[in-house]
Amino acid sequence: MRAVSNGHNPELKAALEHLLSSGGKRVRPVVALLTGGMLGADPARLITLAAAIELLHTATLVHDDLIDGSLLRRGIPTLNSQWTPAATVLTGDFIFARAAMLAAETDSVEVMRLFSGTLSTIVNGEITQMFNRDSRSFRDDYFHRIYAKTASMFELATSAAAVLSPPCEEVYDSVRRYGYEIGMAFQIIDDVLDFTGQQTEVGKPVARDLQQGLITLPTIYYFESHPDNADLQPVLDGYIYDENRLARLTTAIRQSDAIDKSVEEAGGFIGRALELLEDLPATEERQALEDLAEFIVRRQK
Repeated sequence: MRAVSNGHNPELKAALEHLLSSGGKRVRPVVALLTGGMLGADPARLITLAAAIELLHTATLVHDDLIDGSLLRRGIPTLNSQWTPAATVLTGDFIFARAAMLAAETDSVEVMRLFSGTLSTIVNGEITQMFNRDSRSFRDDYFHRIYAKTASMFELATSAAAVLSPPCEEVYDSVRRYGYEIGMAFQIIDDVLDFTGQQTEVGKPVARDLQQGLITLPTIYYFESHPDNADLQPVLDGYIYDENRLARLTTAIRQSDAIDKSVEEAGGFIGRALELLEDLPATEERQALEDLAEFIVRRQK
């Protein structure tokens, strides 16, 4: 991933180094490597695919942080907190392009089709979120949004790894669906941690979604049982409001059963993911995918 900036402007190299050095869980490339390893894919092509997926993810974060005005990511300053919007956008574009280059180096037209389709899904999801603020179909909108934002890339990791494996049409749908299920659970837990985590643990300000008027699953569950809460109404209307209201609402959601219900819903996705693995090759990689699925609902950051 670091090598993709070789021969380009040194500022791009410095920016990429800043982004990659910030760490991250690298869950998406791990999913690709484990899936392909379980199915017997060529390791060299798998590593290239995994790097492409992580760079794609990195590029989306660069643009997301700029759009959201986020100043912290993984506990360190975001690129847009130090650079102009123009420089930040162009850096994200560069990383998108280099991610596509790596995907092309897998020598698979189908991988490129999946890669470009996932990028289209992600962008469409962001545009829909911007222009669909007045929708009251909170639950449907939420699940569509987290699929576009997160689960689609997990789905890419498993399905593209399967494409690079020996003929395995009979298991392709199972691994694709496994990626979908763990991706949905991953984002739900992320949204739970937005309420329950500490900034030092999650690496970004807590209750960020509420500040932006973004409705996530804990807020949906809380709304369903407390529809008349006056502090909640401005969020439903898409307004940014004062810190006192934000603090009261955050505390109310934390102390309600909305958190437990959200974790339980994430657990349902994980349960289905584990069922999908049962008929796949019984390898060390499959065991690791099972462990990873269970880790997703236990993680603290």
